[in-house]
Amino acid sequence: MIATVLLPGRSRVTDDRAAGYGGRMGPSGESERERLLRLTAAYVVEHGVGGLTLRRLGAAIGSNNRMLLYYFESKERLIEQALLTASGTFPELAGALDRLGGPGPLKERLDDCWAGIAAAGNHPFHRLFFEVFGTALHQPGRFDRFLASVGAQWASLVAERLRAEGVPDPEASRLGREIVALWRGLQFDLLSTGDAAEVARIHSAASAALAERCARAGVHTAG
Repeated sequence: MIATVLLPGRSRVTDDRAAGYGGRMGPSGESERERLLRLTAAYVVEHGVGGLTLRRLGAAIGSNNRMLLYYFESKERLIEQALLTASGTFPELAGALDRLGGPGPLKERLDDCWAGIAAAGNHPFHRLFFEVFGTALHQPGRFDRFLASVGAQWASLVAERLRAEGVPDPEASRLGREIVALWRGLQFDLLSTGDAAEVARIHSAASAALAERCARAGVHTAG
């Protein structure tokens, strides 16, 4: 899902490289770095990252391991950036959180967010997301930046939206985390069972309870 996945900024050396040779534009106006990232994102969505080597990836996308290291420093950094790029190629997923700021009751907006996340077209990205997530947990140190972003950024965005609706802290932060935890768990359930209707029903019941808690928190503060 993360959501769209957001990652911390690039390091200085990567920025410098992107502004140098990597910043040269091809005929389409796309830099070589951008081209490699786009092709890598498409490759890992289709093939996953299990057993991935830079040599194999380079051969598949018209490059080589030395150039990939030049632009991205390591395989882990490349995968993190590719995950972010890939998330933007799934429009319903990329715009899912925007629905939380729309009109209407909070319960309906939470359900709209889930509908965007759970759309069948997003499932290839969800599978990749959980594959990288599992690798990150199993091999500490490889994807620490990814784990940090997964653990905080979506929850922070949801909490910010709740604060705008009058839910105070610490309730807004706690509820934001619970909502994102619900989405993560239901993504896993959806991928493992394929029962979209039942998962949507479960989300609807949970979102009603969460919306009620948000309302009580706001009323309590106003009082």
